[in-house]
Amino acid sequence: MSLGKPTDNPFIESFNGSFRDECLNVHWFLSLADAQEKIETWRVEYNEDRTHSSLGNVTPREYYLNHAQA
Repeated sequence: MSLGKPTDNPFIESFNGSFRDECLNVHWFLSLADAQEKIETWRVEYNEDRTHSSLGNVTPREYYLNHAQA
């Protein structure tokens, strides 16, 4: 098994594909500051506001709140 094959970590490959398709391929970055702002906006949406099938189609925030109370 060689290092860096897509099958080594399918979760990372899935994230990389989402990041590429939903952020990098969608935006033109006019400067480093512009890139940082757009990527941070995407990261927050991905990590806090977007539903994830691996979490039962709830947002990470909802999942955390539901399990923090348990």
